[in-house]
Amino acid sequence: MRFSLKLSLWFFVCIIIIEGISMIFLHQHVVESLVEEELHALKARGNNHRDVLASSFDITTMEHISQMETHTDTDVFILNSNGEIITSSSPHSHHIRELELNDEVPREGLILQSNWRKGEYLSTVSPYDAGYGNIGYVFMIKKTDTIQGIISKLNHHFLIAAIVITFFMLITIFFLVNVLTKPLNSMKMATEKISKGDFSVTLPVSTKDEVGDLASSIQTLANDLNYLKKERNEFLASISHELRTPLTYIKGYADIAKRKDTTEEERIEYLSIIHEEAGKVHHLLEELFDLAKLDQNMFTINKETTDLQLLLEGIFQKVMPVFLNKNITLELKCENPWKVNIDPKRIEQVLVNLLDNALKYSESGTTTTVVVKKENKNIFIMITDQGIGIPNEDLPYIFNRFYRVEKSRSRLTGGVGLGLSIVKELVEAHHGDISVRSKLDEGTTFTIRLKEK
Repeated sequence: MRFSLKLSLWFFVCIIIIEGISMIFLHQHVVESLVEEELHALKARGNNHRDVLASSFDITTMEHISQMETHTDTDVFILNSNGEIITSSSPHSHHIRELELNDEVPREGLILQSNWRKGEYLSTVSPYDAGYGNIGYVFMIKKTDTIQGIISKLNHHFLIAAIVITFFMLITIFFLVNVLTKPLNSMKMATEKISKGDFSVTLPVSTKDEVGDLASSIQTLANDLNYLKKERNEFLASISHELRTPLTYIKGYADIAKRKDTTEEERIEYLSIIHEEAGKVHHLLEELFDLAKLDQNMFTINKETTDLQLLLEGIFQKVMPVFLNKNITLELKCENPWKVNIDPKRIEQVLVNLLDNALKYSESGTTTTVVVKKENKNIFIMITDQGIGIPNEDLPYIFNRFYRVEKSRSRLTGGVGLGLSIVKELVEAHHGDISVRSKLDEGTTFTIRLKEK
């Protein structure tokens, strides 16, 4: 069964139940109020006749009262204290015989018969006392035919109202369900396209409710999948290029080195090129293996208490020659030997990667600075260069896997987009975080936050 049909049925059943209960309650209330008003009016009419008899008790007055009720839908019976009928507006005196006064009748009167559904009539009694021993009762009787006729018309009107309400309710449910299910149908078609690999879907988020949140989530998922698809294609192209180029060099120079007419000096030069290109392939494969280990939670972090100042000085000694070779000044500002609980090899891997990026994207004559600060039991390591910077639109994605700010596949700048992703994974494995600030043509600052021991 389709969701729209289920929703329609649920709406219909719920509203029918609510409407039915409301209509029954309203009907009973109206009927009870109507019958109660008729009974009170009948008793009040009897009380009026009682008051007239109390002030003027004679045969003329009694006949006048009987004559008044002859032209109405009610009958009056005036009885003495012995239960004998003195006068009446109806010859049907057997109605009086059916009535019994079990209790003393109060002055305000008493309702004797109120069952309009099963009884033939409604009846009330009012006692009178005209003095000089003239006491008795005024009985008022009204047939239930009139009330049943009114209630029958009322039932007819209620039935018409119920049919009209149900009709408009069905129309309302139809349009309401269409309004509710239309965005769901759009999301269904969008998810079908996504399942087939087509991520170019657009879902308008027109409401700020749960349906709008769902549409927004699906749209975000489609955008992320589309982005990952593009990045995967770029990654495969980059990996293909990065592997093809050194392998081409390795194969080409190996073929030349095997020639008999190649001198020993040339062979050594060619073997050096082969060794260099093999190193590049090895570095690329190492990065891929590191990512695979991180994904499978197989990447081990062996923490130990480390003097951060000594660690940085050791790293500086390793990288200083390449910076000097490019005429880039490398400065370290770490005045205190802070102790941190880290894996020194992994943190060295992080810092070397960031310093390598600073080296690649900085010009000769610039300065790269590493500053270490402490704030509230947090150690901050800031690597700042004066390089080309990173465009603002690329900053949110630079830690994503396979993302390259340098879109061209130059072998001199840029990699395959794995280095910074590994850096972020390693820092987070130490329960720290890394952030970046950059401005084009002014430089970039990477900030690593680690916990002090």
